[in-house]
Amino acid sequence: MIVGNFNKLPAKPVTHPDAQDAAMKVLISPNEGWDGYVMRVVEVETGGHTPKHAHDWPHINYVIEGNGTILIGDTLHAVESGSYAYIPNNTLHQFSNTGNSVFKFICIVPEEGHQ
Repeated sequence: MIVGNFNKLPAKPVTHPDAQDAAMKVLISPNEGWDGYVMRVVEVETGGHTPKHAHDWPHINYVIEGNGTILIGDTLHAVESGSYAYIPNNTLHQFSNTGNSVFKFICIVPEEGHQ
């Protein structure tokens, strides 16, 4: 069992060359006892985005705060606090901040999808 506080976790910058002003905090992973999965929070600053990419694992996402878009395949979806999305494996996707404050969302992936 673990109980923590998101605000006390260190943020790790997303270092992919196609990402801009994005960072990640790991909340729960196999290190905390959740075998096979990782729950993390991604923070994207104003004007920032994650890389546009696809991979072999799915994503489960929930927007905590801010406004943004999620590109899934060739469709751009506007999202805000309370929005959620499932992104299938091998599907092109990208998260972008379109608001005036941080765009923050939960992202759950299989362990092999966490880098």
